[in-house]
Amino acid sequence: MIARNDKSRRGTMKTILSLLLLLALTACAQGEPDIVPLEDLPDGAQAISLLGDTLVPPTPSAQAQARLEQNRAEAMAAFDSAPYDPEALIWVGRREAYLGNYRTAIRVFTKGVAEHPDDARMYRHRGHRFITIRMFDRAIADFQIAAELTEGQADEVEPDGAPNAAGIPTSTLQFNIYYHLGLAHYLDGDFDAALAAYRECMERSDIPDRLVATSHWMYMTLRRLGQDDEAAALLEPIHADLQVIENDAYHNLLLMYKGEIPPEDLLGPEEDAVQSATVAYGVGNWHYYNGRTQEADRILNAILEGEGWAAFGFIAAEADLYRREAGL
Repeated sequence: MIARNDKSRRGTMKTILSLLLLLALTACAQGEPDIVPLEDLPDGAQAISLLGDTLVPPTPSAQAQARLEQNRAEAMAAFDSAPYDPEALIWVGRREAYLGNYRTAIRVFTKGVAEHPDDARMYRHRGHRFITIRMFDRAIADFQIAAELTEGQADEVEPDGAPNAAGIPTSTLQFNIYYHLGLAHYLDGDFDAALAAYRECMERSDIPDRLVATSHWMYMTLRRLGQDDEAAALLEPIHADLQVIENDAYHNLLLMYKGEIPPEDLLGPEEDAVQSATVAYGVGNWHYYNGRTQEADRILNAILEGEGWAAFGFIAAEADLYRREAGL
């Protein structure tokens, strides 16, 4: 009986310590109290879309929720054991983001920026989540700092938060910095700056998964800029038997751009909201720069009916429709 009581007390203390740690992490970084302005949002909302919609993370299945919470608990425990380890802090932020707690993740990475100002990973991950909550200017600033910090350094593999079936990480730190920098510029409507970033990203796209990811966004950027010849040349190394591990959506879109897959074959039902938005945006955008604006807008508006508002394809659809409505 005494042993069970002691065990219960230890469990209660552990829970209290974890909650206190979470509160400490989610407090705004000293000197940057407004790093994420707190709009008057309903409970659970993480952002307001460019079109004025309240964005609340979709509820995952009970099984997925339990797994994500367990992953976060393990990350918190690792941080508790090594509170000055930047890797441990990064994983707390990443696990919060996977749960849809994007503002908490940003505050965690802001703590990382304060404690490890020369660690490019803190800016890279915070910039990613600034994109998620539609703060493109802050994302761009973070990725530019990360690029400066890694200039001239050897690249490093970035571990996956959700490993692919092969268990092989397909991205690197510098690839992700330039990939997301290009994306942030693209979403902001600055296609020239996006192209410059994607050129840097292409220098780091030396495996098929990175090649198709960069080629997809770079192709769309070139088409938006009217540089159709260079866009066509970009497709030359893309072929059906590329050994792509996880970026099948980008691979298939590139094959569609080459005329090897009909667009209607890519727009079937899709359970994965991220993949669905990615593919649908690629198809819709393809219609747009080929002059079929009405069909493009129909597809983009359909994307916004889904729940996957954190997906890059969803954000891109939202940004395009916003700029068209604003006449930008």
